Amino acid sequence: MFPRTNTLTQPQADIEVADPPTDSISALAFCPTADFLAAASWNGEVRIYEVAPDGQTKGKAMYAHDGTAPALSVTYSKDGSKVFSGGADNVVRAYDLTSGQSAVVAKHDGAVKAVKFFESPSAGAILVTGSWDQTLKYWDLRSPNPIASVQLAGKCYALDVVFPLMVVGSSERKLQVFNLNQPGQPVETLESPLKWQTRTISCFPSADGYAVGSVEGRVAIQWADPKRKGNNYSFRCHRKEENKANTLVYAVNDVQWHPVHGTFLTAGSDGTISMWDKDARARLKNFPAAPGPIATTAFSRNGNILAYAVSYDWS
Repeated sequence: MFPRTNTLTQPQADIEVADPPTDSISALAFCPTADFLAAASWNGEVRIYEVAPDGQTKGKAMYAHDGTAPALSVTYSKDGSKVFSGGADNVVRAYDLTSGQSAVVAKHDGAVKAVKFFESPSAGAILVTGSWDQTLKYWDLRSPNPIASVQLAGKCYALDVVFPLMVVGSSERKLQVFNLNQPGQPVETLESPLKWQTRTISCFPSADGYAVGSVEGRVAIQWADPKRKGNNYSFRCHRKEENKANTLVYAVNDVQWHPVHGTFLTAGSDGTISMWDKDARARLKNFPAAPGPIATTAFSRNGNILAYAVSYDWS
């Protein structure tokens, strides 16, 4: 149960983060302006580390959600000055890296499973939160109340944003696609092309499509433009063939896009990470297996560092 860093040019030199969380890690996020890594964990803590170019780390800050409520999601503001985390205490906490203070900035009636920041040309900086209370809320942090709330098709399990595209995955395999220029209602609600529960969603860097990963060891590549739906496809991954009759199937816990090369990785309950080329529909590389499930991953701002968490993942 620890996050580890890995320089892509030296995959053999993985380095364990100093003073890791003491429980399973639910989410990782790198700062967009510096090599600071935030890790949210099931003990309710969010720990922030400074990562050196060689992968060595030192603790920078730590804050916690109320009681023993797990912290389920984490993200940074665009300027990198604040960390936001959603938890099973039904709130979003903001931590100011300058002042060292944390405060509640958003609330739901259920656990907050996803938090993301985006900037709208018309509304400015907006925090969006997805909850197990089956709602999506938008927040202008200058106000204590949400500026809008949207009823989802089910409990929010996954959410990603690359403006103007946002995609939410919820219970009962529902997917909802939003154009954030008109965020009040989804432009499309559909059933996932995958047959089992959605575990992760990641929007293309080009904001014209998204990848969906599920507990069945499959990933679907989906285009947002109806004219390109014919290019949608899915593929199997994170599976091990024991023999011709039996195949072990592992959950796809995370999908992340490299910020420079446009390739993407999948991370699974089998403890492996694979790199893929979306357009060539090809696997580029398999990384050596970790000693346990990989629960979540994050690329640094320039893609030189990959952080991944090896944690019990309830699969």
